[in-house]
Amino acid sequence: MKRILVTGGAGFLGSHLCERLLNDGHDVIAMDNFFTGSKSNVIHLLKNPYFEIMRHDVVHPFFIEVDEIYHLACPASPIHYQHNPIKTVKTSVMGSINALGLAKRIKAKILLASTSEVYGDPTIHPQPESYSGNVNPIGPRACYNEGKRCAETLFTNYHTQHNIDVKIARIFNTYGPSMHPNDGRVVSNFIMQALQNKNISLFGDGSQTRSFCYVDDMITGLITLMNTPLTTPVNLGNPQELSMETLAKLIITLTKSTSTLTLKPLPEDDPLRRQPDITKAIKYLGWKPTTDIQKGLLKTIDYFKKNH
Repeated sequence: MKRILVTGGAGFLGSHLCERLLNDGHDVIAMDNFFTGSKSNVIHLLKNPYFEIMRHDVVHPFFIEVDEIYHLACPASPIHYQHNPIKTVKTSVMGSINALGLAKRIKAKILLASTSEVYGDPTIHPQPESYSGNVNPIGPRACYNEGKRCAETLFTNYHTQHNIDVKIARIFNTYGPSMHPNDGRVVSNFIMQALQNKNISLFGDGSQTRSFCYVDDMITGLITLMNTPLTTPVNLGNPQELSMETLAKLIITLTKSTSTLTLKPLPEDDPLRRQPDITKAIKYLGWKPTTDIQKGLLKTIDYFKKNH
């Protein structure tokens, strides 16, 4: 049994990670300030004597004795991270400094939940880890993109300067149960609009693409990465590329909705294509997603039907 800290542990990914780690027999502490995380995501875990939750903001230092740290704390959807962009930068940068400082003191392994947003609006497709990105440092998404890029810099430098055992996961679009219904992410947006038979909003002409990984596959990837010797960034995501129009039509079919598609202007700096090159994950982790998009969407739709 390991004692494991998950910052952002009441969030979408964090709560799934806590549950998996508990099921694997570990002692788990979730830390969250509940800005975007929700107690409802983890309340069912409280009956497990090996789970506890701390209300704390990672911008402030924290002291705890653990074996491993999964550093997931940060708003991850544009609506939330643009709500208070300065706070988003502080969470990414100061939160990482505090998490790394803890890892240094207690000699713990630490994993950063980075993001495909470090690639910005990519000029290379699909995106390998060697691609350094095309990011606008003063655009509306920069608070998140540049915050995570700086977090990766901090993790890398703590490794080279202090020999901290770091892991860096570049997470591509992930979906599944426990997503926030109003966080502005495309899967939750489309499902909520379809279930209510409202028009589904496509930004641009609907041809821009994303690659969607089901949450169970992503959690497996994160845990596998934590247990490898790799200290350089690794893409985790599903290489199957879907246009927004294709995704919207699939969700309409699966929900048996009467919704129709409407076009809206494309937001500033919104990437036109996003697809991970997961060659490194396959080679070094033996990992690749196994959940079919239709199967994963049906599980997610079922969650929204029951909870919203």
